[in-house]
Amino acid sequence: MSLRIFEPRYTRMVKEVCAQDAGFVVCMLNAEGDKKDNKHIFPVGTFAKIIDFELLEDGLLGIKVAGLYNVEVRNIETEPDGLRVGQYEKHDAWQCDVSPQQITPMVERLEEVFERYSEISSLYDNAQFDDPRWVLYRWLELLPIDAKQKQYFLTQKDCKPLLNYLSALMQ
Repeated sequence: MSLRIFEPRYTRMVKEVCAQDAGFVVCMLNAEGDKKDNKHIFPVGTFAKIIDFELLEDGLLGIKVAGLYNVEVRNIETEPDGLRVGQYEKHDAWQCDVSPQQITPMVERLEEVFERYSEISSLYDNAQFDDPRWVLYRWLELLPIDAKQKQYFLTQKDCKPLLNYLSALMQ
């Protein structure tokens, strides 16, 4: 994912992350959650590391991040500058034992998307179309469904609910 950094709180975060060779968590927002209690942040997020950065034409900092794994965040607090910090724990990856026949339609459609939209395919240095879990995560990123529905799929122990959902869409 490419991000434009312009708010002071995120500039500070990027400096700290780079200085510590660490990462940060990207979470989806819950429109129904209370902002003052940080309940507007869904609990399952992605631990990301900065893999590249550049000074953009408009003078802002551009960073490219890679998501490494899912995490569950808790104890989120807001610092004086508005940066939200909390604790996280690695979230177990889905069990994803699916047959090639089950995943083939999703793979074929995703390959079509990557061929047609270079801005999407350029985000991935190493497309893994032979990995069902990778393919399903890409669909979860691309699907125009709300964050609550995405959180539902992410909190499942198995990839089959998302696989069934996609199968129904592609029929």
